[in-house]
Order: sequence, then structure tokens, then C-alpha cells
Amino acid sequence: MRPFSRRLPTLVLALGAALSLAAGCTTGTSSRAATSSPVLAPAALASRYDPAHDLGPLFQDVQLSDIFPDSKTFVDARPRRPPGEIVAAYAAARGAAGFSLRAFVDREFELPRAAGADFTTDTSQSMEQHIRALWPVLSRPPDTADARSSLIPLPEPYVVPGGRFREVYYWDSYFTMLGLITSGRTDLVRSMLDNFAYLVRTVGHIPNGNRTYYLGRSQPPFFAAMVGLYASATDTTQALRYLEALEAEHTFWMDGADRLAPGDAYRRVVRLRDGSLLNRYWDDEPGPRPESYRPDYQLAQTLPEARRAGFYRNVRATAESGLDFSTRWMRDPGDLRTLETTDLVPVDLNSLLYHAERTIAALRTFRGRAGDGDAAKRFAALAADRRRALVAAAYDTAGGFFYDVRWRTGERVTDRPTLAAAAPLYFGLATPEQGRGVAARLEREFLKPGGFVTTLIASGQQWDAPNGWPPLEWLTIEGVRRYGRADLADTARDRWLALNQRTYRATGKMTEKYDVVDVDRRAGGGEYPTQDGFGWTNGVALALAAQQR
Repeated sequence: MRPFSRRLPTLVLALGAALSLAAGCTTGTSSRAATSSPVLAPAALASRYDPAHDLGPLFQDVQLSDIFPDSKTFVDARPRRPPGEIVAAYAAARGAAGFSLRAFVDREFELPRAAGADFTTDTSQSMEQHIRALWPVLSRPPDTADARSSLIPLPEPYVVPGGRFREVYYWDSYFTMLGLITSGRTDLVRSMLDNFAYLVRTVGHIPNGNRTYYLGRSQPPFFAAMVGLYASATDTTQALRYLEALEAEHTFWMDGADRLAPGDAYRRVVRLRDGSLLNRYWDDEPGPRPESYRPDYQLAQTLPEARRAGFYRNVRATAESGLDFSTRWMRDPGDLRTLETTDLVPVDLNSLLYHAERTIAALRTFRGRAGDGDAAKRFAALAADRRRALVAAAYDTAGGFFYDVRWRTGERVTDRPTLAAAAPLYFGLATPEQGRGVAARLEREFLKPGGFVTTLIASGQQWDAPNGWPPLEWLTIEGVRRYGRADLADTARDRWLALNQRTYRATGKMTEKYDVVDVDRRAGGGEYPTQDGFGWTNGVALALAAQQR
């Protein structure tokens, strides 16, 4: 058998292709959509601790104070006694002379620690040895239910990214899994997949992370790609255990599709004016994110009250995209208040759902039970329809590039090209001519000394220039490789790994993002300091380094 590292480019793409198995709404943010809620959770989840709801005025007072630089600290803190008792104690004490909010919180809550805070780098180890030593540090055993924690307990072990990210994250996990499989840890990959299937069964979707405050949104739907990765590392029969969850997740993303008229949207689905169906990012709650409460709230206060709910909705939808924040989502690249995420059809999101539909069709064909043939045809047709719709809407022939689309007008967002254009290559959606054209432009405009830059706009937002991010590096490198540009893929890979190595030697850390324009400068931007750890950096580095051997 060829080494796994050499099989990765074909294995992690569309499972159907790799295995040769599968031949009443109102326009925009409707009142119906605004009042929609997620699939109802069972009582065990519905009764879990929700800081923003359970702490009343104490929650806002703490989050708008300066006692924690990071709003995520407080929502991850554990109350030492029932929240109702703490709220009552706060109401009684807050007006007293000399009252200290920080002292009250320290007394009533156990504050969280950064994941991996106690880990000390052994500087004699190579980068690869360091990463393998981090897997136990970033791994978590099955959770024990705790009614005073915002953590949603998971039944199997899992890997967290690191730093402030103390819980599992949805799309991060795919890229972490690349390194786990390279490390021979298919057992941990399976347990993480089992956890995601559990979340689909109990919550109705895979949330942003396993926290109660993340239940209103998901993240880029990489579950099907994870299943294909695991099946390719083991065997196809191992993927069948996740077929029901894959179809249930697809239902979540397509909720409301059957009731949409042309030019309308509902939750995560839009029907273009030509009648074709595509998807957008969304969140079911129009308020500040609890984990980023202060920056969201303060920025919203600079808007007229009538615009605040729309701003919050777009902030949360951008968080669901995983790329929070970027000029990709902003009408005015200099003003975060102009986020238009819910008005956009993202090219990468729809490439992921195309891949999911093909994967489901492939697995139904492979299983071969009664009814599977018809279901396989239905999902294959959905994938074909999505591909036609996305190419027609998002591909610009003149520019040779894929762009996000404003679904209300059909306008392509051509003034802000991004690495999202690589997603149709990674998932095999582009034609050979389109793939070659996109690869050429990526090489010409996006390839920098440290790898591929995320966008061409240096805005101060973390998902913009000059930063490069491991998940986008992987998708772009392997995407152009799939379309015959192994030379470009190898060049970008070698530059990225050299930057990883340089940073590791200088700091002893694997960080969540890197400055790919000035390789001597640390990456910046965003709502929080650059985090160390780091799950997806580790996974992508190991998988790419294995290719060099």
C-alpha cells in the first residue's frame, strides 16, 4: 500500500468519486425566520446552564465590564452554586458600599484555564515530535454531565484546538483529523465522528462547538468530508454508521427549501430568481454572541436601534462561517457594521454541501438496501443541480475565478477575491478549464513568501491579508494539486511548512494563524490574541510534512 500521505489528495475529496460508487416565506430576513428556533433538544440539554439566560443582569454587567478582556472567559466559568442563588446574592449585594464585581465573580465562579496552559515545550524535539506530544494535551476524555457548566457533554474522547478554545469545534476537527490519521490515531477520529453524530441526534445539528451558547449556529459542514477521510483510512463500511447522521445534517441545512419561492430565503436556504437552490450562513438568534458579548454590543450601540438586530444576525452568521471576521463579508471593507453575510451565497459552503450530497449518494449506493437506489439517485441529482447552480451563479468567466454571490440580485462580489475560490477545486466541482484558471490566479495574486494569503485586503481583520490560515492552506494546496498543478501545490506547501518551522524554532509554539507576507512577523488582528496549540495547525502540518518524506 502506498503511504497514506501520498493518498491524501484523492482520499479526502468527494467520496462518491474516490470510491467510484455513485454513478410560505418572505424575502430576506423574514419575520418567520427571525422567530425560528433550532430543533428542540431533549430535556437533558434544554435544562443545561445557559449563562446569558440564567444569570440575568449579572451576565450583562460582567460582560460589559473590564474585569475580563475576553468575553469568553465568563461564559466558560462554572457557577459554584445554583445560578438562581448567585443572581439573588448579586441583587442584594451590588448596591452596597465598596462592592467589587470582580471579587464577587471570583467568589461565585470557577474561572476556566487555557487548554494546554501547563504544557512546556521540549525545545530539543522536532516540530513533528512536538505536535505528536501535544495530542494527549489537547485530548479530552468523555465528559461527565454537569448542570452548572455551559459545556455540552460528549460521550467519547475528542481533541480541542487549544488556548481559549477549550471545547471541540466543528470545522476545526476535520483539519485536526488529518494529523490524527497521519499519527495513526484513527481511533480518536472515530470517537470524534461518533460525538458529531450524537450531536446531530440530540441537538438536530452539529453546533459551532459543544457549548450551550453555540446552539444557534453550526459551522462549515465538514462532517461528510470527515466521514470520507475516515473511510479512506479504514474501509468504506466504516462510513455507513454515519449515514443517518449525514442525512439528518443535510436536512438541517436545507430546512424550508420546499416552501421557498424564487428570490426568497429561509434560514440557511435561498432560492435564486431562476429557481435554483443554494445555501447561506445563518444563526437563529438576533442578539450579541455571549462569548463575544462586549464587542458585539458596543459596536451595535453605534447603529440606529432599528439596524441592531440585523447587525447581530450578520455577526452570528459570520461566526457560523468560521471566518470571523473578514472583508469578504463586509460591504465597506473598513466598517464591520456593514456585514452582509446573510445576503451572500458563499462558494465554499455550497461546495461542501455538494460534496455532502455526493457522499450520501455514494454511501446509499454502496449499502444497497431496499430504497437506497432511489435515495442515491435523489442525492446525486441534488448534487448535480447544486453544481450547475453554483457554477452559473459564482463562476466569472472573464476573471477565471469563483466569487460569493449576492443572492437577491445575482451580483458576484468580484471586488473581494478570496481563497474560498479554491473550494470548488478541492471538492472537484470545477471543470478542468476552470480549475486551471483559478489555480493560475491563485499563484499570481495569492501566493506569498509564507504560503497563500487569505484575501488581498489588509484590513486588520484576522481572516484578511497578511494572514494565512491552516485550513485554507490545505484546501488551496490540495485543490490546485487536484487540477494538475502539483508544482504550485508543492511550492506553497514548502513555504507554509518553512514558516511553521521558523515560528516553532523561535517560539516553541504552533499558532492558529501566520503572517504569510512578512514571515518574520507574528500574525495579528481579530477579537482575541493569536492562540497557541493548535489543533488544525498541527493536523495540516503533519499531513503536509508527510508528503515531503
